[in-house]
Amino acid sequence: MSSAESRRRPRDVSRAWRRSDRLVASLHRWLVESPSGSVGLALLVGIGAGLGAVVFRYLILGVTWAVTGRTDYGAAGRVASDHLPWLGVWFLLLAPVVGGLIYGPLVYRFAPEARGHGVPEVMVAVARRGGRIPARVAAVKSLASGLCIGTGGSVGREGPIVQIGSALGSAIGQWLRVPDHRLRLLVACGAAGGISATFNAPVAGVFFGLEVILRRFSAEAFGLVVITSVTANVAAHSLVGADHILHLPDVGLGSPPELVLYGVLGLVAGVVGWGFARVLYRIEDLCDAVWRGPEWLRPGVGGLLLGALLLVLPQMYGVGYPVLQNGIAGQYTAAFLVALLVGKMLATSLTIGIGGSGGVFAPSLFIGGMMGTAFGVVVGGVFPALMLDPAAFGLVGMAAVFAGAAHAPIASILIVFELTGQYSIILPLMTAVVIATGLSHRISRDNIYTLKLLRRGVDIDRDLGMGGSAEPRE
Repeated sequence: MSSAESRRRPRDVSRAWRRSDRLVASLHRWLVESPSGSVGLALLVGIGAGLGAVVFRYLILGVTWAVTGRTDYGAAGRVASDHLPWLGVWFLLLAPVVGGLIYGPLVYRFAPEARGHGVPEVMVAVARRGGRIPARVAAVKSLASGLCIGTGGSVGREGPIVQIGSALGSAIGQWLRVPDHRLRLLVACGAAGGISATFNAPVAGVFFGLEVILRRFSAEAFGLVVITSVTANVAAHSLVGADHILHLPDVGLGSPPELVLYGVLGLVAGVVGWGFARVLYRIEDLCDAVWRGPEWLRPGVGGLLLGALLLVLPQMYGVGYPVLQNGIAGQYTAAFLVALLVGKMLATSLTIGIGGSGGVFAPSLFIGGMMGTAFGVVVGGVFPALMLDPAAFGLVGMAAVFAGAAHAPIASILIVFELTGQYSIILPLMTAVVIATGLSHRISRDNIYTLKLLRRGVDIDRDLGMGGSAEPRE
């Protein structure tokens, strides 16, 4: 090699590095500053949220199978674990304890914000921290919620996947140093993607991200959230196919006068949804008042109480979708439906109160399904000539109770509409949901998510400039 060539090679390498740096800088500017770059980020968050929802689902199924020998235990009744037959039904007492002893220290050490039902933490990150969520939250929330639900925690997986998807969107945005307003959008995109992939409900995912997380609508936000929700749904569908978490019966509106009964159902659902939020935090307050030990030990010791409840009512084990399906399908008496309703309120509240990790979305649907079906059985007995279908009231009750608890009428209507795919139920849905939301909001303007934040002194309505209200508040 000549001396001239030797001198030229370092200069060539230097020019190549400079070109590479300029290319990376141009790509970064495109992603951060341009509308088309935001679309690229929304697609990336959607793929991550869809894959995360699938992984999280199978994590729960795997832990549940390891403990009980079944992928879902609740509908099996009071039977022994296939893997621990020598314990008999007493494994129900021990499973939450063992799970709590594992996820309690995990949450306490690495991500305390992963405790609880997750959505309020995402809301406050959007309102007060510019959408910044620590990246480790996604991993810790996945493990903690998977262990909690798989070992008997009576909570949902939708709250965790909202937090997981939001943490993913936030991590991507922080890594690229996007402006705060776009970082908030990526957080809402992650939440929408999680709901879309979990329920196979892309439209409901969009409005959950806008209505609950972002709490405002704009053309830019709507477009990006739609892209993420659709992408997450496609990503999840490509892995698990058309595998619905709920298989609900075909129902419809029998006659227009039935709308009056659905209106009454909406009134009941508004009170039940509001009451669920209050029971949840009253029990959490009681657990706070009683517990004097280290926080990392609280889920393990509190697991004894949850296990005792599971011994009495094993249908409360885990998320409970098969039990919900059975209830709506008419396999339980009205009295047992009410027992399941009360049991779910107590079991979910206790799981959260002892420091468990999981969502309140699915429990709200469960409570609404039991309440609505029981209502349908009772009014069907009072008005036999109307030939009422209790399953229809159960489906509408699912949406109405969640609307009463979360003050999210659009997402509530869409989630059940997408789950059933039946346009014939849209009028009862709209009637009951609007009445439930209005009554619950009239009683208190705080919902199951904002109430948790207000208890910490955080008023995100004020932070987001929504103003106050003369309505009563608890």
